[in-house]
Amino acid sequence: MYKVFLVDDEPFIIEGLYDLIKWNDLDMEIVGHAGNGRDALQIIRETPVDILITDISMPIMNGLTLIPEALKLHPELKTIILSGYNEFDYLKEGMRLGIENYLLKPINVVELKATLANTAAKLNEMKTERLLHEYGIEVMKENTLYRYLTGQIEPKEFDERAELLGINLSLPYVVVSVLCLEKPLLDGFKIIERLFSMGDTPVLFNDIDGNFVLLWTMNEPETGRNHVLEQLHSWVRQLAVAGFSVRATLGSAVSHPDDGQRSYAEAKKALEYFVLYPEKQVIDYNQLPFGIEDQVGFPIEWGEYAKLIIAKNAEGLQRRIAEDFAKVRVDVAASPKTIRNLALEFIIRFKMELQAIKRVEEPCLFSSGFSKVQSALSIDEMVEALSEVAERTVGSLINDMKSPVIHLVLNHVHEAYASDLSLKILGAQYHIHPVYLGQLFHRETKETFTDYINRYRIDQSKELLRTTHLKVQEIARQVGYWETGYFYKQFKKYVGVSPTDYKGML
Repeated sequence: MYKVFLVDDEPFIIEGLYDLIKWNDLDMEIVGHAGNGRDALQIIRETPVDILITDISMPIMNGLTLIPEALKLHPELKTIILSGYNEFDYLKEGMRLGIENYLLKPINVVELKATLANTAAKLNEMKTERLLHEYGIEVMKENTLYRYLTGQIEPKEFDERAELLGINLSLPYVVVSVLCLEKPLLDGFKIIERLFSMGDTPVLFNDIDGNFVLLWTMNEPETGRNHVLEQLHSWVRQLAVAGFSVRATLGSAVSHPDDGQRSYAEAKKALEYFVLYPEKQVIDYNQLPFGIEDQVGFPIEWGEYAKLIIAKNAEGLQRRIAEDFAKVRVDVAASPKTIRNLALEFIIRFKMELQAIKRVEEPCLFSSGFSKVQSALSIDEMVEALSEVAERTVGSLINDMKSPVIHLVLNHVHEAYASDLSLKILGAQYHIHPVYLGQLFHRETKETFTDYINRYRIDQSKELLRTTHLKVQEIARQVGYWETGYFYKQFKKYVGVSPTDYKGML
């Protein structure tokens, strides 16, 4: 929702602008007003503003002086001039300042609405282009690094791309770490980047699973890797003090560029073992008890299991588990430790498969399975535990049929409900047309996007009214409404009473 600020020394003009336009229909809200340019500057210095509607002739500071000063504060600000004078010099100066329109008083409501609609369209286009430009560069970087770490790019092509993108991996050894925020945050990337000022600077990117991948290069593998491990522990502690729960893993130090993918695969593999070791914050792959044995490969054809999971065939999975472990039982080379490790590996693969499908982690589904396998006294008990895991995995898929992109959008809304959100912005971020995203959102939530976010914001405001002593205006801003009158209207729509009356009932 775009934020509009009004400046005019005539109070009836300000009141008229509040009442003449149905701002919500234009996806806009008035966030404040002032009677002269000086007062306006003081307010918008602390207030987000997208559109400035200002008179020219005002005391203390006029509109033509205000506009360039306001642009210094908000460079992408769009301005509409109101004037009682049809002066060519005013018009010429306004055009030089890049105004959207020069409207004469008394205000023509139709012309003002058309100007506002055109201005909103320009802002939408600017925002989308900026997002897509930034996204395009980041996508190229992520794509290049991910292809390098999965062995899908030739060395020559990687070197060319790395030079173009400013990626410096010039030393002979590389070690890869994976960081996972327990609770996804919109500014998670910036939080991790901020830590770079506290130690060595690795190369950072997001992989396709949404984890943070860090690459360090070094001249000496053992000493360098130990230093990185110390750095990870330090970062995790600092983030914990700041209230962020982060888990980190570390792969082996390997030669660059030949073996980078092995270090990445190990760091990703180690991430799954937090289910086994929930008390740990950092897991070193080389210290895992299963790391050496795991390198010989998975002895059972997992592809068939993956197909059964996608087909949501719990009985087929359970039958296949029983058959495969019956074969393992008669293998004289399979020690009890090997069989237990195989069962633990099964659970990890179930967890990874479900995460790949749903794009969210559900560790609670698997924790009891790990415990049962670790304490099992026989292969039959292990098979029983794996059968339960298979049933839970399929049950999770059956009970949650939402599109992965809607999961992402809902998580985004729940984390950033107080910020400026629209289908166009989210569509650009998640690479889906905003019209189709709106249809998909409505089909799967049974609400329009606007209704959903308004209801969610009002729910958050109810909680603040119950648990804080903040003023209603402060609460309105905290949940994303810069215009208190509009907040009152939405609150009464969803709750049935005004915020003040609601607080009085508590």
